[in-house]
Amino acid sequence: MRTLCSSTLIGEFFVIGFAGLVAMKDPDLAMSTVWTVSGVAMLLCVLLCGVVTRPAGIALGWALQLALIAAGFFVPTMYFLGAVFAALWWASVHYGRKIDEAKARFAARQAEAQ
Repeated sequence: MRTLCSSTLIGEFFVIGFAGLVAMKDPDLAMSTVWTVSGVAMLLCVLLCGVVTRPAGIALGWALQLALIAAGFFVPTMYFLGAVFAALWWASVHYGRKIDEAKARFAARQAEAQ
């Protein structure tokens, strides 16, 4: 699960950075606000890579997905990209857990055989 979720989060890191560049062009938004919010979100992506195997890490990941979708209020493309990354996050968590379970079963069978 860690690899899939971390890959999704690193992808989001870059998307948030590019969205910050787009939001910077909006005259109604202060550049310092855009980069503070984008920087915090990007930092959260990197930090979540380290705690993604804990239950709180998954919950924070979902909060990040909701924030990405909500960013669509400022950068309309983020509605779509946020939804895409929310789907990727769900798939990463869902299939990552299945892979972890399969690895555990395989390791148990190997231990039995020895």
